[in-house]
Amino acid sequence: MLALVQRVREARVEVAGDVVGAIGRGLLVLVCAQPQDTEIQAARLVDKLLKLRIFGDETGKMNRSVVDVGGGLLIVSQFTLAADVSGGNRPSFTGAAPAGQGRALYEQVLACARARHTPVAAGVFGADMQVHLVNDGPVTIPLTVG
Repeated sequence: MLALVQRVREARVEVAGDVVGAIGRGLLVLVCAQPQDTEIQAARLVDKLLKLRIFGDETGKMNRSVVDVGGGLLIVSQFTLAADVSGGNRPSFTGAAPAGQGRALYEQVLACARARHTPVAAGVFGADMQVHLVNDGPVTIPLTVG
């Protein structure tokens, strides 16, 4: 699975002008399933997100996780993370899982995250979403979970 993790002061997702998910301090996670991914990768991704130490401790050193700081997770599906532009200027998305598999794995990530952490908010799979965020730092980390 591919993910782009952004440490945020706040973030929200809107669909057709309605807020469908929002958090205060925490992690905005853009997620893309790949064809070879299974529920194992979904669980590993959640494990990594909950343990990733990218929040500052009392000395300002990145030494605390989203769990340690009581932050939220806003998880948004984004198949474009698998974009390949090596063959030209128009991206190919063949590296992303087919829609049915992608939806199932996205829902698995959400279910696993919700079983282990709160709050967890989400976007809407396949929707035209507007993502608003205040990036904290900024801190943005790409993850590949195999």
